[in-house]
Amino acid sequence: MKAVLLDCDSLGPTDLDLSALLALPLDWTIYPETSSREVSERIADADIVVTNKAPITALSLSQAARLKMISIMATGTNAVDLQVAAQHQVAVCNAVKYGTGSVVQHVWALILALTTKLADYRRVATDGTWQESRSFCLLDFPVEELEGKVLGIVGAGELGRGVAKVAEAFGLEVIYAALPGRQYVDQQRVGFSEFLGRADIVSLHCPLTADTTNLIGEAELALMKPSSILINTARGGMVNEAALVQALLEGSIAGAGIDVLTNEPPREGNVLLNESIPNLIVTPHCAWVARQSRQRLVDQTVENLHAFMQGEPLPRAVL
Repeated sequence: MKAVLLDCDSLGPTDLDLSALLALPLDWTIYPETSSREVSERIADADIVVTNKAPITALSLSQAARLKMISIMATGTNAVDLQVAAQHQVAVCNAVKYGTGSVVQHVWALILALTTKLADYRRVATDGTWQESRSFCLLDFPVEELEGKVLGIVGAGELGRGVAKVAEAFGLEVIYAALPGRQYVDQQRVGFSEFLGRADIVSLHCPLTADTTNLIGEAELALMKPSSILINTARGGMVNEAALVQALLEGSIAGAGIDVLTNEPPREGNVLLNESIPNLIVTPHCAWVARQSRQRLVDQTVENLHAFMQGEPLPRAVL
């Protein structure tokens, strides 16, 4: 069977062990990267496609007559048109729980940097401000303890629960959001408006879907406390970026840590990429990139492909 890996470089493969993947009895074609306009041609005669973020659209699927299986090297499935894949009877699987340690670590790095004003204090320690101080320390930027505050989590899956576990050590109360229009087996959820009003920190850990696109916009930001901060390591489309800029400039919320943007990479720029915006940290979609997490991602992909070739149930089937 012919297999295509569309965007190998997105895995940072130089420090990974790909031997198990390459040892599979497949006729591999591996591309460092693939633009959206190149996908159709590159998967046209493939039986199996592996992609991280290269998009598999309805058009691409219609032109891939031999395609039987897609393995997404991510948890989010928005890179693949699942409805059309199902119509073409193409099996789809993803990867899960591979990046928990890395993402949780990054979330808390953002929370701690914002609440301790780490970037501000680092700057004044080296720009001459400290040297000119009349006191042994600087008190220029207000620092808040986390203990006793409320961490609000949107999404109670692997990542949300992982972030919550660390919160216990800091003495935070954790609440989970009940999103509008959804039914929950776990009744210990807080209605979304009340959730936004109670949380001192809001952290997003749910997939990007039609229901969660622009989940946090002008109205939602207005419900948050002026002292609150927003963390998004999920998907960029869940936060209205223009509304977030306005909220930060007006002081409607106290800060934000953002690892994801609506369009990545932001070749046309982005309103959040502005150093003058106060109390904002933007990182380049790197919450997941610890070497151990990326290796687990490769290993899970091997398991997915092996199961498919053996005719076994896909361990992480989406379709």
